[in-house]
Amino acid sequence: MPMSALLHPGVRRSFSLATATVVALVALAGCSVWDGATKFVDPYKTDVVQGNFVSKEQVDTLQAGMSRLQVRDILGTPLLTSIFHGDRWDYVFTLERRKVETQKYRLTVYFKGDALDRFEGDTMPTEAEFVSNFDAVRTVSKVPVLEASEETLSKFPASTSSSLPQPAPVSGKSYPPLESPAL
Repeated sequence: MPMSALLHPGVRRSFSLATATVVALVALAGCSVWDGATKFVDPYKTDVVQGNFVSKEQVDTLQAGMSRLQVRDILGTPLLTSIFHGDRWDYVFTLERRKVETQKYRLTVYFKGDALDRFEGDTMPTEAEFVSNFDAVRTVSKVPVLEASEETLSKFPASTSSSLPQPAPVSGKSYPPLESPAL
């Protein structure tokens, strides 16, 4: 007979409640242990790219007096436009990557009517600088040599055509051609 059957029903209920409380406390304590374990475990986090990347070369081509269409052709569609500020376009670019500080760039373009009046914002990187940032993050492992030296090859016996397996002799059967004869 189990021990819980010998207990009074009220005591059994208290025992079950106490057991559930202990289990819940252990589970909660496990969560705090998991937070400490993430220092050792580095989960994969994907790169997050938001907005339009605008390079220094693109900004250098902007000139006062350009139409909105010309600016859009050079910089692309603005990330932010406001109905309250119809003469202002905001280009915002954010790149979040693992183990690298978040990159944030902002460029604001102002218009008078349909013509470009002025622009201001962060100093934009060149396209080459921006691409080189991606290469710097990668860890380069040593590539093994994929050539066999004469010394390495001398360790193996030279093969001759006589040591290669010979094809089985063809039986006397004749098979029809795979293609139909030309007409």
